[in-house]
Amino acid sequence: MRKLALQWMLPMFAVLALVACDTSDGDSTTDGDMAEDGDASDGDASDGDMTDGDTTDGDMTDGDTPDGDMTDGDTTDGDTTDGDTTDGDTTDGDVPKDPDTAEKAMIDRFSEAAGTLMVRTPENGLPGPNQPIDFDQGPFITKGLGPSGEKVEYYNFDVMSRTPAPIFALFREGEDMPVEGQLNIVDVIPGDAGYNDFWNVQKVAVPADYVANTVTSLTEIQEKGFDIEGTDIVVNCPIVPEGSTATKRFGDGDTGLTRGWYKGKVVSYFNFVEKDLMLDGGQTPVSDIYVTFNINPDPENPASGPASGFVTEEGSDQTHNVVQTIPTDAPYSPLWDVNIYDNADFAEVMNITDALDAALLVEGAALVNCPIVIVTPAR
Repeated sequence: MRKLALQWMLPMFAVLALVACDTSDGDSTTDGDMAEDGDASDGDASDGDMTDGDTTDGDMTDGDTPDGDMTDGDTTDGDTTDGDTTDGDTTDGDVPKDPDTAEKAMIDRFSEAAGTLMVRTPENGLPGPNQPIDFDQGPFITKGLGPSGEKVEYYNFDVMSRTPAPIFALFREGEDMPVEGQLNIVDVIPGDAGYNDFWNVQKVAVPADYVANTVTSLTEIQEKGFDIEGTDIVVNCPIVPEGSTATKRFGDGDTGLTRGWYKGKVVSYFNFVEKDLMLDGGQTPVSDIYVTFNINPDPENPASGPASGFVTEEGSDQTHNVVQTIPTDAPYSPLWDVNIYDNADFAEVMNITDALDAALLVEGAALVNCPIVIVTPAR
């Protein structure tokens, strides 16, 4: 994987945050909207169709082919051939999509294909496909302890591997900022093979006259032969149903949803930027967490381990799950390597030293995405 020049990599986290917080999402284009002479009226386009169906200087006359076919530069469904516009207009028959009107992808984080610890059953009542998820309620948020006894809160986004999926950010040739209004592009969603909440940023070079949201899939990037340059940057952006909420962040992170493209359809995802993450040996970095359950893990008892729930203090939802690092620590990562200690040691475990002294039952039980969003210093 080639590394980007240092001067680009250093501000890239801020750049991705800028893209993530852009509420326009490419709803309209400027300085490159389709103009007259065969372009869509008012400069607007939706899913490649010309609005109002109006064309000028290219309408069928005297010998145009039947069935609405057009030749010699005539337009069909907004595409142009042998007479494409220039000066920032779309070329090769491309018309940008409007994220506001484009089809939305169906998202189900709790299907058997997508979930590991969180799979929907009639008993647990987890939200169904495309149903908004409130991550500010159990079982999606947990109160734990920091390495020095801090009180921490973290979201639970289920098991993830160390292999991030690629996310594609588009840059015009010679420019250092992503194309304004262009949604980032992914090729997998929850339930797809290779999906991951953690994404490795890929920088895509597009022509100087490229119009935002003309390209909305990896297939289109590849078909057009755009250069893709890998980076070492990793971002934590779980894809969720539209309308989902997770209102807590460490620091000043944006709590809203960002839109992206998946195979020409719109998806929504959170951004967790409590720590800048970089690839570690080509993989997402990890940190340790020590947890304990109401029933210690027993291969013969399906109600044991995670199914039994975390041990909590009496009359409270405070666990003694201890994280090895917090966002202000250099080695912090929200991808946790789970170690399970004996619940007989629950009362004695109040910090990382105590956790390391507890009887360890299972080492490396799973890797889970649990970004820390609250840290309260120990008293």
